[in-house]
Amino acid sequence: MAQGEVLEFEEYVRTRQDALLRSARRLVPDPVDAQDLLQTALARTYGRWDGIADKTLADAYLRRVMINTRTEWWRARKLEEVPTEQLPDARVEDGSEQRADRALLMDVLKVLAPKQRSVVVLRHWEQMSTEETAAALGMSAGTVKSTLHRALARLRQELESRELDFRALEHGNAGDVKGRERCAA
Repeated sequence: MAQGEVLEFEEYVRTRQDALLRSARRLVPDPVDAQDLLQTALARTYGRWDGIADKTLADAYLRRVMINTRTEWWRARKLEEVPTEQLPDARVEDGSEQRADRALLMDVLKVLAPKQRSVVVLRHWEQMSTEETAAALGMSAGTVKSTLHRALARLRQELESRELDFRALEHGNAGDVKGRERCAA
């Protein structure tokens, strides 16, 4: 492949990788498998890039490669079924644990000061870099780092406290919880 075509392919991947990853996520449920699927499709397409005459159809070509690759993976999988006399209990994922975790997270974030909450949300929820977070909040990168450090320490402390409270309630030691609440006040 000529140097110009290599650069053209690199530019294509740089500009379209997010959209292609979304397509891969629609084909396989696991995010890591989706990344593997996209990388495999890109590697296979790289060798045929010069054969794609109309580059506006490159997305369609790559999607077809991803579909074919996923089908190959599906056919090559090993079925690990083992006959038994008793069936295991069926567990149905209803999303309640995820909703509970999210509700706990939203509740725990309330213990942070607004500035700390903003830093945590931008760095970990929005996955911004330290520099991007600093620019968005109008502060230095060092301030973002120190604020994040203190905020995460506070969140850990709050979660540990809640875990201790939960254990005390679980074991019938409600007096321990009330005593800690009076000490904290």
